[in-house]
Amino acid sequence: MLGAGVMGAQIAAHFANAGVPALLLDLTADAAAKGLQRTRTLTPDPFFTSDTWKLISTAGFDEGLIRLGDADWIVEAVVEQLDIKRQLLARVDAARRPGSIVSSNTSAISITALAEGRSDDFRTHWLGTHFFNPPRYLRLLEVIPTTDTSPQTVDTVHQFADRHLGKGVVLAKDSPGFIGNHVALYGMLKILSTVAAGKYTIEEVDAITGPPLGRPKSASFRTIDLAGLDIVAHVVDDLHQRLSDEEARATFVLPRFVREMLKRGLTGEKAGQGFYKRVKTAAGDSEILTLDPATLDYRPQNRPKLPSLEAAGTNVSTAERIRTLFNGRDRVGEFLRTTLAPALVYAANVAPDVAHSRDDVDWVLRWGFGWELGPIELIDAIGVKAVLDAAREHSPELLESGIPPLLSEPVRSERDTIRDGSLLPADTTAFEILRSARERSRIVRKNAGASLVDLEDGVLCVEFHSKMNAIGADTIQMLQAGVREASKNFAALVVGNEAPHFSAGANLMLVLLEAQEENWDEIDLMVRAFQQATMSLRYADVPVVVAPSGLALGGGCEIALHGDRIQAAAETYIGLVEVGVGLIPGGGGTKEMTARASEQRAAGSTDLLPPIQQAFETIGFGKVSTSAPDARRLGYLQPTDGVTMNRDRLIADAKARALQRVADGYQPPALRTAVPVGGDAVLAPLKLGVHLAWRAGRISDHDALIGRKLATIMSGGTLPHPTTVSEQHLLDLEREAFMSLVAERKTQERMQHTLKTGKPLRN
Repeated sequence: MLGAGVMGAQIAAHFANAGVPALLLDLTADAAAKGLQRTRTLTPDPFFTSDTWKLISTAGFDEGLIRLGDADWIVEAVVEQLDIKRQLLARVDAARRPGSIVSSNTSAISITALAEGRSDDFRTHWLGTHFFNPPRYLRLLEVIPTTDTSPQTVDTVHQFADRHLGKGVVLAKDSPGFIGNHVALYGMLKILSTVAAGKYTIEEVDAITGPPLGRPKSASFRTIDLAGLDIVAHVVDDLHQRLSDEEARATFVLPRFVREMLKRGLTGEKAGQGFYKRVKTAAGDSEILTLDPATLDYRPQNRPKLPSLEAAGTNVSTAERIRTLFNGRDRVGEFLRTTLAPALVYAANVAPDVAHSRDDVDWVLRWGFGWELGPIELIDAIGVKAVLDAAREHSPELLESGIPPLLSEPVRSERDTIRDGSLLPADTTAFEILRSARERSRIVRKNAGASLVDLEDGVLCVEFHSKMNAIGADTIQMLQAGVREASKNFAALVVGNEAPHFSAGANLMLVLLEAQEENWDEIDLMVRAFQQATMSLRYADVPVVVAPSGLALGGGCEIALHGDRIQAAAETYIGLVEVGVGLIPGGGGTKEMTARASEQRAAGSTDLLPPIQQAFETIGFGKVSTSAPDARRLGYLQPTDGVTMNRDRLIADAKARALQRVADGYQPPALRTAVPVGGDAVLAPLKLGVHLAWRAGRISDHDALIGRKLATIMSGGTLPHPTTVSEQHLLDLEREAFMSLVAERKTQERMQHTLKTGKPLRN
């Protein structure tokens, strides 16, 4: 990795996440080391685990370039200046071995121009690889070959980035700004012009252009602050200089107030101030101020009054919500017709010049900017006619030369959409196979909480589809039905979905309502049913592979723990968090972590305390993994479990793993009839630790109560000495503790507070 700046060091970090050793170079060894150290302090964390950074070594260019002969792939990510990059690449050409791949992470400079004067072998193995910031979290990788780049080079980078780095790869043409920056910045400049004209406030724009449009919470101006206004300005200026179309060039000009922001150093997060600024109040609290574009002074935030945003609701599809907002006769509708419509027409117009297919434009904005719907999808959601009518009214210059070819065919055929159906998966062989199965009517059975879907080749899938995939009676019923159906008619079972989150846990509202009504028998039946469901997964006649991604909390974690294997997305945040709402894991999670800890004690050791104490702290502190590799450290994933870097391949990988288990001659595990437990030898020190934490004021009375109950379960109960117990014994202890805690007033207060605020209460 050539260049240890913000991007270079983070790209090296993500290679390390993939298990690939990386050499990070900069002008001096000290600069490279500082770049790595700075990256280790970033938030969000670029690394999967606390020690992943150790796969990165550092050096200065003088001594490091000599080592390029050992590298398979060399990525240049130095300052965005053509002459500096060319000088460095000349040195790389002399030091690299023939056949090694060289790429540039430039966001704007011509890839062809950078390779001028280089050797034939260099140019054959040369291309652009535009990672988006932050590389770990933004999936997009724009790959930009030149006319000299060999197809084999393109395919090698594409396959490696897809499968090992988890990237959504899009081939872009070597045009100014490539796809993402060119298309996205046009829309951003339209927004900036409305703010410069004083028509909308910064708060109003961000309220409209965030989740209501199916975009990240950072919306428009918070996104610029995160990316850096100076970086945005550099790309805008480059587009202004390099675009051949005069009208387009005239659009890519920053408003005067933005230029003044740059002069004053108001570049965003890295400068501590941009469109927003965080300050301390006299009371010591943190407050976020907003820039006034007219004066460039900061003022307290003004809450936008845009009733149509609330009226649009969250119970409709993103497409339906955007269509409603766009057609609204209010400030929101006017804003969208003024800014979004021209941006969509512009995207349709330049798509053939920047991308190899219209689908690629949508994938770039989805993967690189976090949009739920790309530009072509948005045109189809709103309607071609409505978009064109709004663009004619607010940006007539866009249509002076006629309707873009991408839109003219629907107009001629009197259709209101570009596509006949939805956006196709980027790789139909592996991506979104659940959606594909549903569209081919492969649903075996369904209720409100989950479905049984035939993935073909003898594999059945239990797919959750409740809100946040919360686990209720419907979900439990379908889990049990899935095990029965798979045992009768299939070779294997997968539990997973293609939603952003596997499961946020059990339906807490349902548990709270039953507790407030003192329906203890109902709660007891719920807990028993959940335990039976997880145990049926563990002891199914066929292999069960659970495929979590995103949040897999509480009950979602318990389901994962009971599969024969876990195939987790790299970005999986898994944990038993029940203590946060005053409970303990009651669906088999406490039992399973206890049994695993007992099995994982040091070879030949009879001391159960160290592994049990570690598992006790994991549950007691509600620890959640920061990634799938981190979940191994916490004991949620075992050595036999797998990790998928590319989220879109998760279900396909889980299916393949399930079939491999069948091929290996799967046999259900034997019942655990003799789980080693420590009795009082473990219970006493665990209770002492709880007591000392309470005495020191680190935990409340109720925390201490929960801790004692958890300790009792994980010790096997109140037993005088170490012995063995059955799994059912641990499940009974777990259920009894859950039932006693849910009846506590302070537990119900915690549950109510969490449901209301989304935050834990320490009462």
